[in-house]
Amino acid sequence: MSTATRVYVARIAGIPVFDPNGDQVGRTRDAVARERTGTLAPRIIGLVAEMPLRRRIFLPIGRITAIEADAVMLGTGTLNLRRFEKRPGELLVLEELLDRRVTVAASGTSATVVDVAMESDRLGDWSLTRVAVREYTGRLTRRGHLRQLEWSEVRGLSGHADQQGTAGMLALFQDMRPADLANALQDLDESRRFEVAAALDDERLADVLEELPEQDQIGILAALNPERAADVLEEMNPDDAADLLAELPAGEQEALLELMEPAEATPVRQLLAHPEGTAGSVMTSEPVIMAPDNTVAEALARIREPQLAPAVAAQVFVARPPMATPTGRYLGMVFFQRLLREPPSALLGGILDSDIDPLEPAAPLAEITQRMATYNLVAWPVVDAQDRLVGAVTVDDVLDHLLPRDWRDREHAGAADE
Repeated sequence: MSTATRVYVARIAGIPVFDPNGDQVGRTRDAVARERTGTLAPRIIGLVAEMPLRRRIFLPIGRITAIEADAVMLGTGTLNLRRFEKRPGELLVLEELLDRRVTVAASGTSATVVDVAMESDRLGDWSLTRVAVREYTGRLTRRGHLRQLEWSEVRGLSGHADQQGTAGMLALFQDMRPADLANALQDLDESRRFEVAAALDDERLADVLEELPEQDQIGILAALNPERAADVLEEMNPDDAADLLAELPAGEQEALLELMEPAEATPVRQLLAHPEGTAGSVMTSEPVIMAPDNTVAEALARIREPQLAPAVAAQVFVARPPMATPTGRYLGMVFFQRLLREPPSALLGGILDSDIDPLEPAAPLAEITQRMATYNLVAWPVVDAQDRLVGAVTVDDVLDHLLPRDWRDREHAGAADE
């Protein structure tokens, strides 16, 4: 092991794990402890690491040669890549202890767990030894006192938590990409998942919902009050919100649409009106749309906006006013590579690519994928019978509908890999 004999688990969450060759194999997500009888503190038996493709595996503590502030090092040997599953008598330190409401034994004061330390003895065995807690002072104007206590000095660390907050978990998740956070939420038990999801702000929760399997999306949405659920749906991309609402009974679907702002609900309603498996049902109704008299410089500024997905920002669709879908007459598209080659003052109307025949809203998925594969495009315009642009099908929309419906499900992924 490393020279460090005490490690606070929350501080190493998310740091990279390296094999003996110096290659990164994943990132730490938690520590696994085995509970012991009496007053003995749980013994650490390993770490949980997240590997590429969203797989969590178990790293036995004996395989770990060093735990530093910014890295975990592994010794030689073969890793067991089977998906980690907690066994009876085991404890996931961060998931189950962080934010837990406990009692300081000496004073009877209520406190919240903010971190837990694991420490090695002279034989190299690791145990949970100290607990960092924040005591409640009862004063609204002051934060509670932060204290470090021995494991035996804190009550309420064993068994099911009567109360567990979310502040510590949210801090751990703060810098995660939405897909990684969605992955982490799937690893929590259902009640904990709903608590953490509800504590996210509307925009963050919307981004995460778009990365979750349908059953988890529905469960989290149902756990929110209807007004909050409508606010979150407003923050989602219209096509993703439509996909989620399509899984709900008609009455619940309409109730949520009524609670949404009309301007946000309208494009979602339009998408829901198209038959499943058609261009109209999978398209995004908010591609980048500009007028023919806009300049190259204006177009480049538009596609640089950070909230745009790469597939959406890869081209600009040009149409007559109005610019919101359904637009005026669709004229053509300009790829971002062409924008880079033209003078900033050039007008979009003069550099259009109008040779690409748009899709009709009723075009089936097979036709869409064939066209994209033939012409190597990442987005395709969709127009109605009046030649108005109503949306664009992007490559990520197509992939979402070509893959099995449960491709985001961790259980499905784990079974497929084994």
